[in-house]
Amino acid sequence: MASRTDVKISVIVPVYNVEKELPRCIESLLTQTYSNFELLLINDGSSDGSPEIMEKYAEKDLRIRTLHKKNGGVSSARNRGLEQAKGEYVCFVDADDAVAPQYTSGKNAGNRADGSEAIYILG
Repeated sequence: MASRTDVKISVIVPVYNVEKELPRCIESLLTQTYSNFELLLINDGSSDGSPEIMEKYAEKDLRIRTLHKKNGGVSSARNRGLEQAKGEYVCFVDADDAVAPQYTSGKNAGNRADGSEAIYILG
């Protein structure tokens, strides 16, 4: 597992009142085939059990960082994540989505052996 200072990818997940969907999202990210990433969970003023779920997962996995802010909408939550991101690359995942096991490896696929980079836009 990568330390927090040498992560290649920062995955930013804005969180707002998604306690039922959040565990599925987090689990899908923690089971990635490429593990050199940090997971930033940004609580955007949730009033349900989402913050507690975030903290529970953060206690178990050092790749997870949690941030809490007043509700400002998904864009402000993403921007907060961008301010804190340590990865060379950044991607966003919605808290009510689950991603395939190769999601982060696809993000890293743009690095070529010759040092050049390709840009992939994955939806």
